Amino acid sequence: MKIPACIYEAHKKEFLCKIDSENKTVSACAKRTVLKSNQLVPGDKVLLEKSGDEYQIVDLIDRRNEIFRMIIRERKKRITAANCDLVIITTSVSKPLYKQGVIDRFTTRTFQWDVPAIVVFNKMDEFQNEFDIDFEMRRFENLGIECFEVSAIHPENPSRFGRGSFKDLQNKLVNTQAIILGQSGIGKSTLITSLSNREVILRSSEIGKSGKGTHSTTWADMIDCGTFRIIDSPGIRSFSLDDIFPEELIHFFPDLLPISLTCQFSNCRHESSSKGCAFYGGGTDPQTADIIESRLLSYRKIMEEISKTPAWRKKRNKSVGSNLCN
Repeated sequence: MKIPACIYEAHKKEFLCKIDSENKTVSACAKRTVLKSNQLVPGDKVLLEKSGDEYQIVDLIDRRNEIFRMIIRERKKRITAANCDLVIITTSVSKPLYKQGVIDRFTTRTFQWDVPAIVVFNKMDEFQNEFDIDFEMRRFENLGIECFEVSAIHPENPSRFGRGSFKDLQNKLVNTQAIILGQSGIGKSTLITSLSNREVILRSSEIGKSGKGTHSTTWADMIDCGTFRIIDSPGIRSFSLDDIFPEELIHFFPDLLPISLTCQFSNCRHESSSKGCAFYGGGTDPQTADIIESRLLSYRKIMEEISKTPAWRKKRNKSVGSNLCN
C-alpha cells in the first residue's frame, strides 16, 4: 500500500515527511531509483511504503512548479522547493536597509517560476521614512503584487496606509503552501513565529556590524503553521540572476513587455539612445510613467549583469524556454 506524504525536510539520504491522512511526521529514506532521477525538496508530494516501522519513498508525484536556479559552474538546475502556491518576498524597512534592486531580482524570479508573489514590508515599528514606501508599493501593485506592512515583533500594530495588516497577511496565507524569501536579517524567522501565533518558535538571525544579517537558516525546511505551510529558505546577501538568458529577461518584466513589443526594432536595448524605442517615444501611460522609468532602470541593470556571462556557459531550462515560445 502506497501512502501519500509531503516532504518537510530534505537531506542527502533521509527525509522528514508529513502523512496528512494520519496527521503524523515520519522519517523516510528514498529508493535509489527515485534519487537517481530527482532532487527531493521540501514541498514535494511523494508516495511512501511502510515495512515494519520503517518508511521508504518509492515515487515522486509530478510537481506543479519548482523554485529553482541554474548553477552555471555545475551546469545543472538546483531546486530549492516545489509545489508552492505563493512566494512571500520579505524586506526590512530599517536594518538591513531596504534595497529596491534586490526585491526586483526576487520578483524577476517569481515570474520566471510562474508562481504568484506578495511583498511584506517588515519592521514597520522602526520605519523612519528612509525611503518612499508608498512609491515602492505602487511599483509592486502595478505588477499585480499585493503588499503588506507589518511588524513581526508587534503584530497587533495596525498598518500605516491600510494596505495590509498582519491579520490580512495571515488570512492571505490560509490553505496555502508558500515559500518565504528575503535577505539575511530582515526578520523572516520572527515573522514566521508570529504568523503561526507563536506555535512555532524559530531562532532569529542577528544584524552584524556592517548592517547585514547573519544566516540562521542554512537549508530550506517546511514549517507547519496550522492553517498554512511556509518553506523557510536560507537568507541571502545577494541574489544573482546570471543564469538567465538576455533574450528571456523582458518576459520576466510583465509590466515592461507590452511596451517593448511596440519598439521599432525587435532587438531594441531600451536605452535613451535606442532608435525607435517605445519607452522614450511617449509609449507609456503618464499615470505610471514614474513607475515604468524606475522598473526600466532595474531591467537595464540586470541586463547589464547577465550579459557579462557568455551564453555558452548558461544552461537553458527547457520548461522556461517552452513557456516563452507559447
